[in-house]
Amino acid sequence: MNEPGEPNKISNHSGSNGFSGAVAWSRANPLDAFLVAAIAGALIYFFGFVKLFSTWTLSTWVWGWQAWNTEANLEHVRLLPFIVAFVVWLDRKKIAAAKVGTSRWGWLFIAIGIFLFVVSGRTLQARLAIGAIPFLIFGIVLYVWGKEVARALLFPIAFLFFMEPLQFLTQATVRLQLFETAFASKISNLLGIAVHNVGAIITAANDSFRFTVDEGCSGVRSLMAIAMLSAIYGHFTQDRLWKKLAIFAGALVFAVIGNAGRLVSIIVVAKLFGQDLAGGPYHIVSGYLSFPFALGAMVLFGKLLNIRRKEATEPRSGVST
Repeated sequence: MNEPGEPNKISNHSGSNGFSGAVAWSRANPLDAFLVAAIAGALIYFFGFVKLFSTWTLSTWVWGWQAWNTEANLEHVRLLPFIVAFVVWLDRKKIAAAKVGTSRWGWLFIAIGIFLFVVSGRTLQARLAIGAIPFLIFGIVLYVWGKEVARALLFPIAFLFFMEPLQFLTQATVRLQLFETAFASKISNLLGIAVHNVGAIITAANDSFRFTVDEGCSGVRSLMAIAMLSAIYGHFTQDRLWKKLAIFAGALVFAVIGNAGRLVSIIVVAKLFGQDLAGGPYHIVSGYLSFPFALGAMVLFGKLLNIRRKEATEPRSGVST
């Protein structure tokens, strides 16, 4: 077996194919390969079949599948494995170019994942079990393929943290609800549509329409999806880590802008066509408009991060002495 941190002696050249490198590593280290296979098998068994939650009726995966529901606006999380696979495919050249090796540090992440899963079983907190999955996968990759491959796969593996269902965010939306209502009212007045705002209620100055912005319209429910899009956009468009983190951190701002734009569009439709249309069919359709507004804000912010001062190209005029 290789020493800790030692590159794989069979497939340590740049550009090695990950699968062939893993096969060669398995043949050279049969005991380690058996241990990794056992961990992978245990991962599938314990997360997919062992019923620990909801009074021992649901496995981790089934619990998560039920938590990723339409009511919580988390149904897009069910597509996350396909999104991760697509990101890996887009990064395939960078992954293939990474040197294959092995690192004993992988066992540290595997141990963290096992610890989180054990704690989740003892405390009946399925979220901890879901949070253990990225640690376990990263630990296996780090041990089997080494540091460079693990670094290349760090983003798609970390992306799996979005599997965490965070429905409790919808319970902390009162301030956001009031802020967006006030913000949309000010924008509407700037557009020439006179409205009054009291709390979460928007009323036309001529009483032609009246809307109440409830918790579901605060934009926090779309925060997870916009955060996922921000992470992917930053990963593929920015060349510096701080820029990627800045775009990801701005996900809440993008969500607020997107939903405020949606509220303004509802007010505009109510002004032009009446409250019945704005509060009925258009209200349902407008749920999809928050994303274009949010994406526009995200792209603009990304452009602003890359603005550079133009250096003067003309020589300074003057008389040399």
